[in-house]
Amino acid sequence: MEARNEPDMHLVVVGHGPASHRLVEALRERDAAGTWKVTVIGEEPRTAYDRVALTTHLEGADLAYPAHGAEVSVVTGERVTAIDRTARTVTTSAGRTVGYDALVLATGSAPFVPPVEGRDLPGVFVYRTIDDLDAIRDYARDRATGAVVGGGLLGLEAARAIQGLGLRSGVVEVAPWLMPRQLDEGGGAMLRRHIEALGMAVHAGEPMERLEAGADGAVAGIALAGGRRIDAEVVVFSAGIRPRDELARGCGLPVGERGGIVVDAACRTEDPAIWAIGECALVGGTVYGLVGPCFSMAEVVADRLLNPGGTAAFEGADMSTKLKLMGVDVASFGDPFAGPDQGALGVTYTDPVAGVYKKLVVSDDAKTLLGGVLVGDAESYGTLRAYVGGNLPGAPEQMLFGGTEAAGGDLPGATVICSCNNVTAETIRGAIAAESLTDVGAVKGCTKAGTSCGSCVPLVKRILDAELTAAGIEVSRAICEHFDYSRAELFDIVRGGRVTSFTQLVQEHGRGRGCDICKPAVASILASLGNGHILEGEQAALQDTNDHFLANLQKNGTYSVVPRVPGGEITPERLIVIGEVARDFGLYTKITGGQRIDLFGARVEQLPEIWRRLVDAGFESGHAYGKALRTVKSCVGSTWCRYGVQDSVAMAIRLELRYRGLRAPHKLKSAVSGCARECAEAQSKDFGVIATENGWNLYLAGNGGMRPRHADLFASDLSDEELIRTIDRFLMFYIRTADRLQRTASWLEALDGGVEYLREVIVDDRLGICAELDAAMERHVAAYSDEWRDTLADPDRLRRFVSFVNAPQTPDPSIEFEVEREQIKPVLLPLEVK
Repeated sequence: MEARNEPDMHLVVVGHGPASHRLVEALRERDAAGTWKVTVIGEEPRTAYDRVALTTHLEGADLAYPAHGAEVSVVTGERVTAIDRTARTVTTSAGRTVGYDALVLATGSAPFVPPVEGRDLPGVFVYRTIDDLDAIRDYARDRATGAVVGGGLLGLEAARAIQGLGLRSGVVEVAPWLMPRQLDEGGGAMLRRHIEALGMAVHAGEPMERLEAGADGAVAGIALAGGRRIDAEVVVFSAGIRPRDELARGCGLPVGERGGIVVDAACRTEDPAIWAIGECALVGGTVYGLVGPCFSMAEVVADRLLNPGGTAAFEGADMSTKLKLMGVDVASFGDPFAGPDQGALGVTYTDPVAGVYKKLVVSDDAKTLLGGVLVGDAESYGTLRAYVGGNLPGAPEQMLFGGTEAAGGDLPGATVICSCNNVTAETIRGAIAAESLTDVGAVKGCTKAGTSCGSCVPLVKRILDAELTAAGIEVSRAICEHFDYSRAELFDIVRGGRVTSFTQLVQEHGRGRGCDICKPAVASILASLGNGHILEGEQAALQDTNDHFLANLQKNGTYSVVPRVPGGEITPERLIVIGEVARDFGLYTKITGGQRIDLFGARVEQLPEIWRRLVDAGFESGHAYGKALRTVKSCVGSTWCRYGVQDSVAMAIRLELRYRGLRAPHKLKSAVSGCARECAEAQSKDFGVIATENGWNLYLAGNGGMRPRHADLFASDLSDEELIRTIDRFLMFYIRTADRLQRTASWLEALDGGVEYLREVIVDDRLGICAELDAAMERHVAAYSDEWRDTLADPDRLRRFVSFVNAPQTPDPSIEFEVEREQIKPVLLPLEVK
């Protein structure tokens, strides 16, 4: 077909999913002459939306893509039923006939439902559209158990959604391990451990024989091979997809043996006026089910429609993927399955304690990266994927552990950075230079890199930073794409502008709806400035995972209860209360290294009952769940120890009660030792105090963990009041200026001028802000109120503490324990098998 440069050239697009939306947007961006008018016909009752984030619809997310311009006619709720290739028209289910000069089929795919007995029973669903999710949610309200058939990407998302609706959930996968198309056996096994730790059963390598009905005629269970049975009152099929190619079949266009509309590299069918893109297209013998290849096809067709003599072609796709499944990072890139027969070697690392599995597939000379798998820790995904097919910059083991980090400027220009949109490093660098781009949001808008799954955004930022640095331009420290400010700048905006909510902040100083980076950061800022209870109103939706229930989530879906024990000092009466609570609620009891008593194994609906007992006995929240002060550890000091020179216990209690509940960029730990023997280990804490004959020595910015840092001696022989004033200012300056999730150790290391500059600021008042820091701490001390006491007094806040929305008092049946050393420990049981 020769395109005619006339304003009445008419493009009809059948289907309005992500690929269709990308095609229309690409055409609108490039068709400056107005060559094409466009009609989009979609069978769903809504316009295009983000199917990648489908599960978040149940959490209230708005998935809709931005609307097309007025020049695009969008028809919803109508299905195209026939194509007349001779007349060049399509007919819809509403009897509408629409003519076309070019026709693009973007009909997508349909879920594959195996032909098993019982698949038509009530309670059996597929997982593909917003309507599917709404139907599942409505049906699940009166049910307790569910299962998903299919352990791939979408199946695991569906299982998470079912669990989020309050059902005991499980996964049935015919392959021997989960995500068999992306992960090798080791990666699949590690992913299974993570998912089972969340109380979800996994039945891998167990074919399904039939679905069984209950007394009411609805589905009640799944019969597995070998005679086993799983209880399931809701069953969701997510066992693969089949191309929607019925329109092509109906008008005589060739389709593949296993489905899919046959197209060439230009995505054109044998009819020169008809194209096919997305999951309905069979290109090069492959149907692609990932969003990246579908978007690439859309770009190719947009180019060909505007330049019929052009050479734009779809040349295959990077099938790499990175996602977070139920809180677990999972990534696969290149060819993770290549073995010795293909001249490949595998380098693997497994840490069953941390739940981490990493595998790199390299050439037999260990110089070329061919692919890999990451489970539990995918931080290096962007860098590793960028090197697939190229020479490794270091030994494979260095790459596994992040020992060689690619700078943005070191990547070859042809390296594909964003596989979803096929954007190379050269394209990003060219856009930065040509358009004078200075922030990630602008790069995304100009190149589309990072606008789909988002996994490449860190690498995009590194390229941007490298280009700006090379050009002598100051690198932006914007916290994310929704704000042009660092965390420290946002802190000042909130503080100075009397901002009281995230909505106000993003409306007045940002853009969009926010993300998982800026929302918790702003929540912390608001809490640091005393902006009400963290579970009040909008703030509740901003919090990190643990803050949602004011407790730390444990591996089997239960929570820990950590009452504050200032300085580790506790009366016998309060010890008895803790013991009675642990006994009455059947909790595991542990004295921690921070001199606290932690109680483990509490179900979510038990938390208010437990805390009511503790609050009535005088306890308050220990903030083990928050980015806040945890503990101030102490030795027994001069009161009891013959070596002690100061009362370390009294000072530890004074400090802990002063800084309790203080929200910060990261957790804070402290200790006070009564002499130089340092029994409290103060020099490995964020702020540590060691007694001297003349007062107290103050140490700042120590750190334990994987990257220990010895604290710096900041001041010597301080009086009580001097010590407290200095710590006040240190903490408030840190809270005001640190980056998101930055511990005091890395903050001080990054501070220009280091400890000497810090001394000038909080002792010599070089910036003239000491009075402000003092006043801010006094406001915190005066406004402190125990979060759990306040929660117990508020019926609205208490409503969130239920295991099942439809049965508030019903305990989660998937949580079970066994006894070890006279105390409980988690047992991760599968769904009931009969």
